[in-house]
Amino acid sequence: MSDIDKLVKSNQEQAAAAWINQLNQLRLDGLVASLARQDVNLDRALSSIQEALTQISRDVVSVNRGGQKGMHGFIAEVAEVGVGNAREQILGNAASYQWVNDNGPVDLLRDGIAIQQKFVAAGGRFGLGAIAEHLEKYPDYIRSGGKYQIPSDHFEVIQRLHRMSAEDAGRFLGRGGEGPSFKDWQRVQAFFETGEVPFDSLEPSKLKYAQVQRGTYETTLTTEQDSLRESDTLRRKELHHESRPTLQQALQATAVAATVEGSTTFVLAIVAKRREGTRLKDFTSEDWQAIASETGLSATKGGVRGLSLYALTNFTATSAAVASSLVSAAFGIAEQANRLRRGEIGEQEFLENAELVSLEVTVSALSSLLGHVLIPIPVVGAVIGNTVGTLMYRSVSSSLSKREVELIEEYLEEQRQLDDKLTAQYQDLINELTVSMSLYVEVLDRAFSPDVRIALDGSVELALSLNVPPEDVLDSAEKARTYFLE
Repeated sequence: MSDIDKLVKSNQEQAAAAWINQLNQLRLDGLVASLARQDVNLDRALSSIQEALTQISRDVVSVNRGGQKGMHGFIAEVAEVGVGNAREQILGNAASYQWVNDNGPVDLLRDGIAIQQKFVAAGGRFGLGAIAEHLEKYPDYIRSGGKYQIPSDHFEVIQRLHRMSAEDAGRFLGRGGEGPSFKDWQRVQAFFETGEVPFDSLEPSKLKYAQVQRGTYETTLTTEQDSLRESDTLRRKELHHESRPTLQQALQATAVAATVEGSTTFVLAIVAKRREGTRLKDFTSEDWQAIASETGLSATKGGVRGLSLYALTNFTATSAAVASSLVSAAFGIAEQANRLRRGEIGEQEFLENAELVSLEVTVSALSSLLGHVLIPIPVVGAVIGNTVGTLMYRSVSSSLSKREVELIEEYLEEQRQLDDKLTAQYQDLINELTVSMSLYVEVLDRAFSPDVRIALDGSVELALSLNVPPEDVLDSAEKARTYFLE
């Protein structure tokens, strides 16, 4: 393969790596952008709850709006707006609720739909009586698309009683006590039998009746903020999961790399035949079979390269340029190994060729990295950098004279001999240190022996081994007595 062909192949390999790197970068950029948007979503959602708390305190509680019996109704309206908007905003949607606040037939608007809230516990009818009174006053309310909203716990009871058969009601419902009674069932059935209020004109609030009382709404909304933070955490986990490498993208990388490498080989094979003087119309079936075989092999290698690059760049801390070089080096060394097995080259030549392959792919990787930094355009920077770096390397390597090569080899030999010498000296020092430490540990063991006589003798040996002057060593009873008593 000529130098130009090698350069084309190298550029094709680095281009595939740069393209896969761009795929990965686009996916990661999308994740970063999504997380940034989620920061805004969380801030808006928490702000909606805080605005509801402020508005309830200022416009309802502080002015005693609705009095002792009706205040919770206004609290429910503002809380529904805050919670409803917050739950939409945490998902990245626009705020959908608006508080009408005009004491008219409509309490809230949700995306243009009129909503009248009925948070009523008096009378034991779960707010159905209040709905009937409102409809009597505004008979066109439901026909105009309006909805009635009741506490979520009231809605659950009404829904269950509405669906319950007379037989089940008689069997499972009591005549009094806790929970819905048979009389409650009769009231619900009678209410909807008139047909004036279709069941689907009712909807549950996001809150229960007890959650919007004067003494509970602050805890309710504070708890909702905690729930929003949990939802935010789950949403961020989903975003991370969605941004992970996918099998579909891996297959795409495999297919593209196989196509590019196969196409490059196909073109180079035809060019090689044309250089030999064979015109296209003179290509024989054997020529085309050889080209097809070479193209198929390269396409297979390209597929392996694409899948390997995708795996290396996504599941290990490897850049695309380096990953491409690792794969290229693996292919190159494998080729040299096959030549060694076939007896085409010897062991020494195999080692030299493997080193050369590794050196060339290293130059390719470094050049591509620098090219991408200097020309931050996907694929283009990597290809230009690889081209310039490879040409510079080959120009320098080919310009070395025989004498310069010999000087380099002599220098390397001197470095090898120096390394051997230093290794031997290092080993001698290690051996000497090992012997010294062994003796020291033995003396130390005797110095701290439970036997007083052995410990005394050991202490003397330890002191002398540490170069304490003999006259200062307490090696006799007389010296010890003089030291401690005088």
